Amino acid sequence: MLQNLIISVMIFLVSGVFALVSGQTPATAVKPTYLRGDVAAIDGKTISVTTDTGKVDAVITEKTAFKKVSAETLDFAKATDGTLADIAVGDKATVSALAGADGKSLNARTVYFITKADIAAKNAKEAAEWQKRGIAGKVTIVNAQTGQITVDVRNMTVSTVMVVTPKVGAKFIRYAPDSERFDEAKPSTLAEIKVGDMLRAIGDKNTEGNAMTAETILTGAFQTVAGTVVSTDVAKNEVVIKNLQTNKEVTIEVGPRTLLKNFPAEMAMRMAGAQMAGGTTGPRPGGQGGTVQVGPPTTGGQPAGEGQTPGGQGRPGMGGRGGGSVDEMLERFPTITVENLKVGDMIAVSSTNNGNITRMRAIKLLAGVEPFIRMAQASSGGRPGRAGALDINIPGLDGAGFP
Repeated sequence: MLQNLIISVMIFLVSGVFALVSGQTPATAVKPTYLRGDVAAIDGKTISVTTDTGKVDAVITEKTAFKKVSAETLDFAKATDGTLADIAVGDKATVSALAGADGKSLNARTVYFITKADIAAKNAKEAAEWQKRGIAGKVTIVNAQTGQITVDVRNMTVSTVMVVTPKVGAKFIRYAPDSERFDEAKPSTLAEIKVGDMLRAIGDKNTEGNAMTAETILTGAFQTVAGTVVSTDVAKNEVVIKNLQTNKEVTIEVGPRTLLKNFPAEMAMRMAGAQMAGGTTGPRPGGQGGTVQVGPPTTGGQPAGEGQTPGGQGRPGMGGRGGGSVDEMLERFPTITVENLKVGDMIAVSSTNNGNITRMRAIKLLAGVEPFIRMAQASSGGRPGRAGALDINIPGLDGAGFP
């Protein structure tokens, strides 16, 4: 469920190498070549690294030095001495190499590496911290004067209105327009946060659970589209649907990171029914924090009536982890492929909101969602096909990668 810290780790690795080289290599020295990526193979003679352009081999010599970098600090100056035996396939490495005498081979001068075990341990530690001290929800108010952000935080049964106040020096980051990955998020500011954005934050909550002083605030714009399958292309891993909100066709790209799940029929019926009975919730007057029961606690259903993003796009959710987590529920659903989808099937898809209404790259694709769509159509007075008429709320269909 967590995204690996590959990109951020490698950025630190590269910057660290350049810092060391600039401080130690004379201007007239031969410039080394840097191989950055995953260790693909290693033996007593060569180390192979899978870079962005393919696999590259570097020759290990008696002069090759091995340096282990901590996944916690990512500080090259604090790298400790290691050995060839410390490196395994799957580790992250940056190899500083010089051209061999033949002008073709590369001789490894220094191998900086972070073990995959250390990265996994850091991921687990950070995940536990976000689960314990983090929130996730939809932005309902942005107060530019006070710097506070009001967020509607929901799990399957409860809606909490949380007021988020950035700490002095708080870190703002934002999902890239074409990516849901936490490790691809870009530096941001309060000014970029808009009503309707999805937000994740980590910090200190008050005892009432309706306010947070945040250290890191992550935001992004996401959209949800639902429709019936018009055609599938297994070779291209694409699905064309007719958008129920616009009656126009949308091409859905399914990538290697897309989560494809099938909502079990009985559970979908039960949860859609709970939504219909549960009513709506929203921020209390004046933006005061608080907790609102949104449905029978035993059903696990999220409420109907979640707000929509501009243009009538349904809200992608971002239900929090922990007790009653829709994320954990979704993980247990049956996994499907494009090949499993048939013409006429009703599906719902979440993606980043990049302004393209005819083609979208799926973050999550859920089949078996017809009960939720029918419920939304009934709530809208039976007006499918009218843009903005459907208030689509499907548990688990959030758009963001978890830190």
